[in-house]
Amino acid sequence: MEVNQAKQEHLLALKVMRLTKPTLFTNLPVTCEDRDLPGDLFAQLMREDPSTIKGAEALMLGEMLTLPQNFGNIFLGETFSSYISVHNDSNQVVKDILVKADLQTSSQRLNLSASNSAVGELKPECCIDDVIHHEVKEIGTHILVCAVSYTTQYGEKLYFRKFFKFQVLKPLDVKTKFYNAESDLSSVTDEVFLEAQIQNITTSAMFMEKVSLEPSMMYNVTELNMVASGEDGESTFGKMSYLQPMDTRQYLYCLKPKPEYAEKAGVIKGVTVIGKLDIVWKTNLGERGRLQTSQLQRMAPGYGDIRLSLEMIPDTVNIEEPFDIICKITNCSERTMDLVLEMCNTRSIHWCGVSGRQLGKLSPGAFLSLPLMLLSSVQGLQSISGLRLTDTFLKRTYEYDDIAQVCVVCPYTNNEC
Repeated sequence: MEVNQAKQEHLLALKVMRLTKPTLFTNLPVTCEDRDLPGDLFAQLMREDPSTIKGAEALMLGEMLTLPQNFGNIFLGETFSSYISVHNDSNQVVKDILVKADLQTSSQRLNLSASNSAVGELKPECCIDDVIHHEVKEIGTHILVCAVSYTTQYGEKLYFRKFFKFQVLKPLDVKTKFYNAESDLSSVTDEVFLEAQIQNITTSAMFMEKVSLEPSMMYNVTELNMVASGEDGESTFGKMSYLQPMDTRQYLYCLKPKPEYAEKAGVIKGVTVIGKLDIVWKTNLGERGRLQTSQLQRMAPGYGDIRLSLEMIPDTVNIEEPFDIICKITNCSERTMDLVLEMCNTRSIHWCGVSGRQLGKLSPGAFLSLPLMLLSSVQGLQSISGLRLTDTFLKRTYEYDDIAQVCVVCPYTNNEC
């Protein structure tokens, strides 16, 4: 859309044109079955049509290219390119020509001119050309302001502007969901799974070149969008990763705290910055677009004042034979604790050792590894339960059930759970 100022006779003419790639010619194929009255007539006409693809005449896309007939749509993340031309329509020599191009958005004004220096003179029927580029990073109304100032051969200084208004649309709808990993009961993971749902809300297909997650400094990320196939693996979406209009695709990532942060329970607690998504796509004839989301945040699960997890546990044990485990006790509070450990037997789990022993003082953020011995009197998949920690400073007790599960077998019958 072009908005001009009040008309005034000027020696120079300003022309602005958006630079876009052509599109493939589209036609509407008309077909019928051979037993219908037209027979092979429609198919023969499509084969003779120079705009269709030989061997694929029924496709809507043809071999010919067509130039854009209008301004077209501009989407967030794409590069806006425009050709600016100032032509001397008069029979006079014009001096000191300065062409300036600014892009006005709702939040800022950007100078897009390649050069801010004036051209000494412009002879009749000559022109000044410039091409500007800008990666669109805001949604909403944009106004391209082109200003031209010059001096006539009589020393008169003239100035005029033209405004070109266009809308920047949203190409993708991105939704994210966080899932805290279920405790695997045999290791401390603090794993977080991120599901990203990406929907193409444009009117044309997209080739998804890259969808990756850039984690924050506290996390390592593993992409779960590949299927093991050969040495390199293959994308779950196939080799040609096209996203049709209004289609949605789901990407999955696993984030795990780096070892230096996983040991500090207080760092991972609370609202944690996870990272940001980086999405790159191509449309039309290879026009590239790129979007980066803002920093994603999730609410990490709370562990209470004391966290108890397992560092080591065997997968399978023999019935009524003692086996060892190693527990990790972490002080997640902001105060020092004086801990006492109690071991309570259950129907199937029997602890070996002295119950009620002192573990000593544990400062905030610190942890200790505690080896324990127990046995099971029942076959099958058994849940390890019955541990109790008491803070003698506050007289507060913490009970832990279903700490882990272990498979108990009989060595004589080899009867597993």
